Amino acid sequence: MTLNDLTVNFSHLERDSLLSEWEWLLGGEYLPILLLASGDAFVQNVNNGQVWWLDSGGGEFSQVAETSEGFNELLADKEFVIEYFAVQMVGDLIESGKSLSHNQIYSLTKPWLLGGEYKIENIEPTDIEVHFSLTGQVAQQVGVSES
Repeated sequence: MTLNDLTVNFSHLERDSLLSEWEWLLGGEYLPILLLASGDAFVQNVNNGQVWWLDSGGGEFSQVAETSEGFNELLADKEFVIEYFAVQMVGDLIESGKSLSHNQIYSLTKPWLLGGEYKIENIEPTDIEVHFSLTGQVAQQVGVSES
């Protein structure tokens, strides 16, 4: 499995508004730089260049690299990729016939923050913008705290 299998192209989408339902957490200071097939995103701080991981399912937000160069080094680290890119899950989904089409990302049918589980039967290919809109709204409404 390659990084291309584990990420989704979003060049056709508006970077500035893609994560608009996450503004309560991102504060307008972050833009997406890499979307994972698993439904998460790596975002970069527009002021200082730091790269952060946005776990859209759990509403977690954590720094992974000080610079884009440091992030690129992490992308070559097998352990980092396995930990953040949900390699096994994506492989299982593809094997089960749930492949992604253009403009899709994997999303939990019943969100984890509302008691959903990371099981094949609860994960479906979903429109990228719909996924980030719904997960951002759910995380805000259940009271995931800002970092």
